Amino acid sequence: MEIDGQAAIVSGGASGLGLATAQHLRACGARVAVFDRDREALARLAKVRPDIMGVACDVAHEDALAGALAEAHDRQGPARIVVACAGIAGAARLVTREGPMPMANFLQIVNDNLLSTFNLLRLAADEMSTLEPLGRDGERGIIILTSSIAAYDGQIGQVAYAATKGAIAAMTLPAARELAQFGIRVLSFAPGLFDTPLLDSLTPETRHALAAAMPFPRRLGRPDEFADLVMHCIGNVALNGEVIRLDGALRLPMR
Repeated sequence: MEIDGQAAIVSGGASGLGLATAQHLRACGARVAVFDRDREALARLAKVRPDIMGVACDVAHEDALAGALAEAHDRQGPARIVVACAGIAGAARLVTREGPMPMANFLQIVNDNLLSTFNLLRLAADEMSTLEPLGRDGERGIIILTSSIAAYDGQIGQVAYAATKGAIAAMTLPAARELAQFGIRVLSFAPGLFDTPLLDSLTPETRHALAAAMPFPRRLGRPDEFADLVMHCIGNVALNGEVIRLDGALRLPMR
């Protein structure tokens, strides 16, 4: 699919991997809307990138997301490109001196990572399925989800996080198979360690240690590299139903 002239939506697009993706899409000529619940980040984005539409929205909430999609549709047309980047990290052990992990902790990560992704997937796919097909392949759109290498190499303390990211990876192929009849592609990325705001709380020593663990390149990933992969996958119609690791050959240790 050609990016130029298409409407695109990026959830979690006010910072990190989502922001880099939104900026790349805009640079390629797409009309871009970002959905994010961080109003301060959206305000900062509006100041520096008024050409990117920002909508305050909790994408895990059914009515809120439906309203945001309708607003984006009214302003820039139906989206054929959707990238789901919204999510949180979250780390907690199953059992501590204080007792078992509270169910509220687990449910929060499920809500922010898995339910937000599924909600965007189902609503975006429903709208895409009614669009006119494009080109000789009859493509109607592409939806890219964000999993994690923790789906495969989950560390101690990542039970909840790995569960949500593993679920996103697992639903990629069945979603792609189901939506193939409409000419909609579904992919997931499983990024490794990237230099995003999720790592801002770490000390310089910890960040250095994480970078040193990377086989090659021996550094944290750059959000632009995630965005570059998004651009390639949009243009390569043969890519479908796959979970793509973007991790510099990193395999997470036990802890």
